[in-house]
Amino acid sequence: MGTQRLNCGFTLIELLVVLAILATLLTIAVPRYFNSIDQSKEAALKQNLLVMRDAIDKFHSDHGQYPNSLQSLAKGRYIRFVPEDPLTKSKDTWVLIKPADEDSDANSIYDVRSGAPGKSRDGTSYATW
Repeated sequence: MGTQRLNCGFTLIELLVVLAILATLLTIAVPRYFNSIDQSKEAALKQNLLVMRDAIDKFHSDHGQYPNSLQSLAKGRYIRFVPEDPLTKSKDTWVLIKPADEDSDANSIYDVRSGAPGKSRDGTSYATW
């Protein structure tokens, strides 16, 4: 009996076909992945702003004045902690809006907005949220 060689493995053509199929699938999947990440950051930003604005309103209704800082909301247990801006990944980039009336304290906070540069997926600036 002669020696018989076993074909164990793939040919170069088979490997190239598999890589072409994987590349095609990746070109479809990767943009959707990054789009979903941006969408989740925007949803988290909207939720953080909603919670902080609600806490500012509750603080104002309880004390008759607006809080002096976001940390005073956490100390008063209106929020557990000051959340970070999911777009800038920092707690220090929140833009604090002062009340328009002259009777309130100059350091008080009426509203809070994101300090993130750029625009959202719907075309509005993050600073206007």
